[in-house]
Amino acid sequence: MSDLKTDNYQQAVDQFVLLWGEMASAWGINKTMAQIHALLYAENDALDTDAIMQQLSISRGNANMNLRNLLQWQLIQKVHYKGERKDFYTAEKDVWNIVAILVKERHQREIDPIKQNLTETLALFDKETAPSAEEAEFKERIEEFIEFLEMFERFTHALLPYINKKNLTFLKHLVKLAEAHQSLKGSSSKKEE
Repeated sequence: MSDLKTDNYQQAVDQFVLLWGEMASAWGINKTMAQIHALLYAENDALDTDAIMQQLSISRGNANMNLRNLLQWQLIQKVHYKGERKDFYTAEKDVWNIVAILVKERHQREIDPIKQNLTETLALFDKETAPSAEEAEFKERIEEFIEFLEMFERFTHALLPYINKKNLTFLKHLVKLAEAHQSLKGSSSKKEE
């Protein structure tokens, strides 16, 4: 394992870890979990728990809990070295896989429960009684929301397998097509005004 790091390199790693930790809350991940992942992503060599604790100034319990979560999410892997009793960890280095994992995890933790709760809310409407106009409109809005979430789920499941570096050209064409469609839609709206 290499110990020769320039000050600039170490400063870049430290800055990346801080940035990744700050972005974490926007992704629904706790800051320490994100910082551990960022540190392991930035490092070429696998790190043990003691090194992670020291570099991030966190407790063993905090490190262990977040390492378990990262393993569960499949964002990191354990590495074993012959003759070493400690566990070492390294992160997934392919940013495309990382994003796909984060999207999948967020979907399971956020979208699925919302859809389940909306379905339960929809069940509150009495099927035996004719709804008032206000109730019917609200029920329709909930149904549209559920329909949107179901389409989003289908969209995510259909596209996630293709979100990787080898499909970058395809993805760029897909984005250009969407941008062109949006541009045409925008210019036709202006003509109508």
